[in-house]
Amino acid sequence: MAEQLGLGLALGVAIGTGLTWTRLRQRSRAATPNGAVLHGKTLTTPQLLAWIDAGTQGWLILTPDLHIAYINEKAERLLQISHNLLVRGQPLEEVLSIPELEEAIVRVRHQQRPQRSEWEWQGDPLEAIVLPGSDEWLLVLLQSRRSLEAQQQQQERWVSDVAHELKTPLTALMLVSDRLEGAVQGQDSVLVERLQKELRRLQLMVEDLLELSRLENSLPRDNSSYSALTLENLVDSAWTSIRPIAEARGVHLAINSDEPGPLLGDQRRLHRAILNLLDNALRYSPDNSHVEVEILPSGGWWMLSIRDHGPGLSDMDLNNMFQRFYRGDPSRARSNRSGSGLGLAIVQQIAVNHGGRIQARNHAGGGTNVELLLPRGGQAL
Repeated sequence: MAEQLGLGLALGVAIGTGLTWTRLRQRSRAATPNGAVLHGKTLTTPQLLAWIDAGTQGWLILTPDLHIAYINEKAERLLQISHNLLVRGQPLEEVLSIPELEEAIVRVRHQQRPQRSEWEWQGDPLEAIVLPGSDEWLLVLLQSRRSLEAQQQQQERWVSDVAHELKTPLTALMLVSDRLEGAVQGQDSVLVERLQKELRRLQLMVEDLLELSRLENSLPRDNSSYSALTLENLVDSAWTSIRPIAEARGVHLAINSDEPGPLLGDQRRLHRAILNLLDNALRYSPDNSHVEVEILPSGGWWMLSIRDHGPGLSDMDLNNMFQRFYRGDPSRARSNRSGSGLGLAIVQQIAVNHGGRIQARNHAGGGTNVELLLPRGGQAL
């Protein structure tokens, strides 16, 4: 009965796996021993299992002590487990020995966040998404990467081709606008200035789309370009890039750190992430104020905290600020500079690729606090 209860809870959590982790947590609380209650209707465990068996993804449900509670036929085929081998109820480590999957499970237990893992299994490239559930139950979604890699390559080529095709006409339009700038007067010059501003924004958007596409198609924690860095030096370098804009408004940087924050990472991309965060803080900072930066140890992580002294963000802004092309309430910004709408989405993807994460909240003393967490030594716990 206890196992049936746990399986029911795990299935309740698994419903709607395409939704966010928050929605998964909400649904897990609505689970019952016999199924999941949604809008007053009960989905029974046999019905859920029938859907799972018919699914195109492999499903592997693990108990809190990492025994296999359920596995569907697709997962058995992907993992090349014979139908005659009864694995339900067996410890996972006695059935499979996959270090990459075991590492992802450990990270999920520590972070309580979904984790993605890849490995080669008897010649077949596999991918797994490990989702945390109620009472330490886990759901592992499995699929082959062969078709996914083809789709990713096609998407990357498409985005790259479109971006490159856009570069040529944008460059031509910029040249025309430069010629117009010297040839027009009066009200027409205002229109030309606006045209140039929008063209520069489009150029920035194209460049950011290319960068985001590269990041999304990169393997997490790919250390081929990693080097020894410190967060303190990265902050100094990033602030130098925007110091002239900040000083023109009387905004200064205040760093509070007892440790420089040594870590391993991609210097170019981490510089980009921190530059985007500092630039975002500068946009919301009132004139003659300061941007506060703290570098703090947090268990196996470094936490880079960046706080502005602006009006703070609405709940909608906090929930959506890392989505691509999302633009918050312009009345809250203290600068009229416009970006591509992709800056914070790029920061989030850089954090994920380094095995970290980013979060934001309004500070009790005013302003917004953005926290970038990166693992020490370049390895997530």
